[in-house]
Amino acid sequence: MTAIRKESKSERIDVRLTPSAKRIIQEAALAAHTDLSEFVLQSSLTEAEIALSRRTRFFLDADQWNKFVALLDQPTTEIPALRRLMTEPSALER
Repeated sequence: MTAIRKESKSERIDVRLTPSAKRIIQEAALAAHTDLSEFVLQSSLTEAEIALSRRTRFFLDADQWNKFVALLDQPTTEIPALRRLMTEPSALER
């Protein structure tokens, strides 16, 4: 999950839900050893990141596009551990 900068929590979202939905979320928060607000926040952020990662189209202005292309054009960096990981058989293949 993306790390959220440490900033003061000043924004609020109100959610209406059924008593049974609230009870389930409260039980899940309890099982996760966190309070209800933190559980809802973290769960929402996780789902938001998943939804954003599924996007297949990105719109960039000219400056963002140029920076993106410059990053793509940079030479690759050899990472020996990554090469081994990708070339050796996995534990399931042995």
